[in-house]
Amino acid sequence: MPATLPLPSPEAAQHSAHLVEFIRRDIEANGGWISFARYMELALYAPGLGYYTAGAHKFGEAGDFITAPELTKLFGRTLARQMAEIMSSSAPHILELGAGSGKLAADMLAELELLGSLPDSYAILEVSADLRARQQALLSVRLPHLLDRVQWLDALPEKFSGAMVANEVLDALPVHLVHWHDSAITERGVALNDNNFIWQERAIRDSALLDAAVKACPEPFDYAQDRLVEGDEYVSEICFAARGLINSLAQRLHQGAMLFIDYGFGAREFYHPQRRTGTLMCHYRHHSHDDPFFFPGLQDITAHVNFTDIAECGIDAGLELMGYTSQAFFLINCGISELLKDTSPENLRDYLPLSAQLQKLTSPAEMGELFKVIALGKGMKEPLRGFTQGDLTRLL
Repeated sequence: MPATLPLPSPEAAQHSAHLVEFIRRDIEANGGWISFARYMELALYAPGLGYYTAGAHKFGEAGDFITAPELTKLFGRTLARQMAEIMSSSAPHILELGAGSGKLAADMLAELELLGSLPDSYAILEVSADLRARQQALLSVRLPHLLDRVQWLDALPEKFSGAMVANEVLDALPVHLVHWHDSAITERGVALNDNNFIWQERAIRDSALLDAAVKACPEPFDYAQDRLVEGDEYVSEICFAARGLINSLAQRLHQGAMLFIDYGFGAREFYHPQRRTGTLMCHYRHHSHDDPFFFPGLQDITAHVNFTDIAECGIDAGLELMGYTSQAFFLINCGISELLKDTSPENLRDYLPLSAQLQKLTSPAEMGELFKVIALGKGMKEPLRGFTQGDLTRLL
């Protein structure tokens, strides 16, 4: 256990113990070893036990991390302008994946109402019954007159036209851990030692994962001769779940565009030689650390997004890459600075907090450059305003 992390309450620790036992049984049922992707899936999404399916607070000051919608209404208000543009060129519908506390939905709907661009329907796909209840409660309080436009889905719709959005969803999808080293490429998985979780590596048996690992091959390795040459070891992530999600969305999208907002890089930077330990990170009570075995079910487990992989998967699935830029450029292009002007600088009580929030969203030292926005679309004739400046597609 990382020494700097606070201990959970006895009740929370007991909840984690139940999930640990659930995962142990899964490992035993699979011959004593599971991929890290399977471990991450169970730790985050095991029914009633996983981090996102149980009832603990996750977002905001009382949770484990703060997302952009939790930080300020400016984020949702600005994003609403892009949603309105997409809907005007396709259909008046919005689909949000993983709506968190529901604050982004509430902020966007409120702003779209002010703009006279309310969607006919706002669908939320949410795997957590607990989060769904919180979203319903928030929207019932903030926008009761719009609640009839909102619907919660258990699965993706068969067909959809309009605007799709996913804020900090891709980073929470299960990833495989791959270890490149001088003698082989192996997959790092999870086994048991005296009923404790331990790392254990195996040869990659899945041909698709092996092909992806060879293609990803970070420097200084070279597979030109189907073998490793001199170089140091390297560990990183490959996310098949993200590819599956993009393919599913592409099959269902008739006309419109989907936006993914998350922290990550293009492939060259994702697999940079200096990023030799990967991007896996855990978040617990606003502490970040790298131990995914710390009280499973009580902490978030994430990995940065390989946006090159997302773009290529979308294109292969028949989508058009409509833009890729930093969060800072996207929000500025969509008019976040103009929204700040709605509050007088002389009103220090309101203006100063908003100014600080805008700074956190757009500053290179904060969320502005680490977070990226990618747009994939189908049947859209006009470019999207969020990508008019600051194009980063050259980095994909």
